[in-house]
Amino acid sequence: MEREQTAARLAWLRQRLREFQLDAHLVSGPENRRYLSGFTARDELLTETSGYLLLTAREAFLLTDFRYREWAAAEAAGFQVVIYQRSLGETLAEILGEEGIRRLGFEPAYLSVRQYERLTRAVAEAGLTVEWLPQENLVEERREAKDPAEVAAICRALRLTERVLAEVAAILRPGLTEREVAWEIERRLREGGAEGLAFAPIVAAGKNSARPHHQPGDTVLKPGEPIIIDLGCRMDGYCSDLTRTFILGEPTPRFREIYGLVRQAQKRAETGLKGGLPSDAADALGREVISQAGFGEFFGHSLGHGVGLAVHEAPSLSPHAERATVLKAGSVVTVEPGIYLPDWGGVRLENLVLLQETHAEVLTRMGFYEWEGRG
Repeated sequence: MEREQTAARLAWLRQRLREFQLDAHLVSGPENRRYLSGFTARDELLTETSGYLLLTAREAFLLTDFRYREWAAAEAAGFQVVIYQRSLGETLAEILGEEGIRRLGFEPAYLSVRQYERLTRAVAEAGLTVEWLPQENLVEERREAKDPAEVAAICRALRLTERVLAEVAAILRPGLTEREVAWEIERRLREGGAEGLAFAPIVAAGKNSARPHHQPGDTVLKPGEPIIIDLGCRMDGYCSDLTRTFILGEPTPRFREIYGLVRQAQKRAETGLKGGLPSDAADALGREVISQAGFGEFFGHSLGHGVGLAVHEAPSLSPHAERATVLKAGSVVTVEPGIYLPDWGGVRLENLVLLQETHAEVLTRMGFYEWEGRG
């Protein structure tokens, strides 16, 4: 990450510390850690961490262990890399004491109860009086609006994802299993240059396609049944997310009906989305199309979500008013309406769009079935 970019993000965070009257902020979320420091290590388990950031009005620390010493030193420009020899809690307490920290912000969504108890106990045992103050979405708020470099990284990941899905769609045939298709996706993404998957591919055939997050198994692809494929990868840390629904052989009238309705809802939402729109109003753009057609109860998830360093991040295009936020220009979000019928299957179509002040720019180039035209 460029030093200027790091400096700008840290300056922004320090301004937030002043606004909230915090002496320091402890960053434990892996995406937030990367966003602020450039340190690219990922945390694959809730019980393990590659490190924490501690940011004060003057200093920036990256606390990690021996395994990441060289890695962190090479990537986290502008940070003091502190290797804890005994425990994170003891090292954190030592720094808090030296820096005179009394009001400490932390990320409740990323700090487990067990780790919170360990850290607070270590600080108390060091004889320090520190007020631990949970800060919801402090860094995530900044991450919502992407800069041009972030959008470019998302688009690179999306182009590879589209290419792989087109290749896999061309080899779909009766007799393949969901698991075999999922492996083709993963193999081709990795061989194509992805640094990793954004999530495990979803391949849901037949009635399984009524499960929005089905895990691929041994179900065999058959003619005349819907097949939902949802995939994404990471490039330069940033994620892509793409879903299309396929059918082998001649599309049935039922498939055409449901597919056409979902596509209509997607186009309606893409036409109306923009920065400054409340997120529940954004969800309603697509949901109303499906509800008015009598399928509202079969569209049970949000219209979309933010995509960036995490494949699911703010904002959420949720239908619930109590969770509503105002969408920011610069956000990259999915538009993924779906209809899921338990006795038949489902259809979901997902594009990525970049919110502008007056409209939404569709980033996804992959098209749709010909009777629906080309997005």
